Amino acid sequence: MNYNEVVANVNIYGFEESVRGSKFPTAGDLSNINSEVTERTLELATAKQGSGYDYFLNGIIVQFDLTFTNKAWVEAERYHFLDFVSSQSTMHRITKFDLDHAYIEYTDPRIIEIMKEKTKEYNDLQKDIAELKKEGKDVTTLNDLAKEKYLEILYSNPSGFRLTARMTTNYRQLKTIYTQRKTHRLPEWRAFCAWIETLPHSEFLTKTE
Repeated sequence: MNYNEVVANVNIYGFEESVRGSKFPTAGDLSNINSEVTERTLELATAKQGSGYDYFLNGIIVQFDLTFTNKAWVEAERYHFLDFVSSQSTMHRITKFDLDHAYIEYTDPRIIEIMKEKTKEYNDLQKDIAELKKEGKDVTTLNDLAKEKYLEILYSNPSGFRLTARMTTNYRQLKTIYTQRKTHRLPEWRAFCAWIETLPHSEFLTKTE
């Protein structure tokens, strides 16, 4: 899996300012410091996680679109500084997705066919309800049935379903993710870590002491 399949529309903010800020603790005169990446900068950035020396990495903000399966999203939620800006919603739009392209290739095709059958049944039912409403007929029973079918779809949806979210995080959190996920069993995590390796001065993130 290529990292372009999971990450897109990347923006990075505060890199130079944070590198400059990393020099504050040893600076007497702030007018003499700059944003040049020095050996000391690299030493701080690659310090052991939890030591506190790499704290300036918090100021390097990274925003991007991330496309993960339900399986990977559940694991991503453990990272408290990997924040959602906005995301696609199965709760609101599960019956509107193109299910032929919504699942990762490891999803059993038989399960996809079941999902397509269930969404078709639901969408057909909604059309029937709309027509009966136009005729002024009571659709209470059908509405209750539609709610049940919608729940069936939500709870039957397999973990191979992909959703895209706009995310914001920082270099320090990406450093943690890279350390923990670079050899992960899920191809999405490995692709994500491959993307981390393309970031400016990725050695800050990939060469922890």
